[in-house]
Amino acid sequence: MTSVVLTQTLPNGRAMSLQQSNDDFTLYLDVQQAVCLQVTSRTTNLWFVQLLDVALSDSQASASVLGLALHALFDAEPSLLKIELALGTRPDLQEPLQYFGLADATAASSGSVLSLRAMLRQLPEFWLPQLRPHTFPLLQTMSEGKRHPLRAPVPAGEVYRRYVLQLNAQLSLRTVDPATDVDIFHDWMNNPRVARFWELDGDWGMHRDYLHKVTADIHLHPVFGCFDGQPFGYFELYWAKEDRIAPYYDVDDYDRGIHMLVGDEQFRGPHRVAAWLPSLAHFLFLDDPRTRHVVAEPRADNAKMIGYMQTAGFYKPKEFNFPHKRAAMMMLSREAFFDQFCL
Repeated sequence: MTSVVLTQTLPNGRAMSLQQSNDDFTLYLDVQQAVCLQVTSRTTNLWFVQLLDVALSDSQASASVLGLALHALFDAEPSLLKIELALGTRPDLQEPLQYFGLADATAASSGSVLSLRAMLRQLPEFWLPQLRPHTFPLLQTMSEGKRHPLRAPVPAGEVYRRYVLQLNAQLSLRTVDPATDVDIFHDWMNNPRVARFWELDGDWGMHRDYLHKVTADIHLHPVFGCFDGQPFGYFELYWAKEDRIAPYYDVDDYDRGIHMLVGDEQFRGPHRVAAWLPSLAHFLFLDDPRTRHVVAEPRADNAKMIGYMQTAGFYKPKEFNFPHKRAAMMMLSREAFFDQFCL
């Protein structure tokens, strides 16, 4: 009996479906069969998989769709960390799989490659709908007396998307638009629960001006988090080198930070935080491969948020005094995220 394991829309707009029949898995792209795989044996963290068929003959194109199949298997089985893939009649795929970072040919038996969850989760084409053709060039500049790298312009629209199996929902991040998003922002900021921590309650005009200010600031990237297209939270993503947090730790040129709030009451709860908090970190690590840390500075008395962050892999090296609050320094390293707390 065949069952659908997962279906999702990829960042490029294509529809992907993974179907299972016993130990056989078939990946469909836009309803066309693309890859057939068979699990020959498994442990909790490692599967041994045989490639049965791939629809394309070109090696690079075949490696690309096979990467989607591996990506789907990792999505379908959260405890799975490694897949040893026997290539069978397609040994020509070994080189492109290794070249594109989809697998390691040196860590598997002859005729096989080893695909690691921690590798695939670092490949932006699976998650980002707006891919840059290359890493943004490094050029130092000055702003407000601070020396830092020139930053790439913030893209409009959706910037990140992933399917959350545990919630059976698409989680996405989209850049805030001051022309259309003031009403939602205004309602959330006047929620007493939010106002306690953000201290931005006020009238509609104040919130319109605030959104225009943050969207014009090149060191900030304000986004709405959405479940199945419905906004649930507001997040300010920032470059730490230019931010007020920089003097309080040994900041790197490409460290990123986050300010967070959930505005829609129906999307609160630990199970929701477990989906969106790692997704925020994931987006920031993908947005620039030079980002080594994601940081945050919640109020030191916000025990609930600090606990959520520690569950997601952040650690608290210290507390410190901002002019306006006592803050907890929270840090998440790139290595810890992908090796230990990966999606």
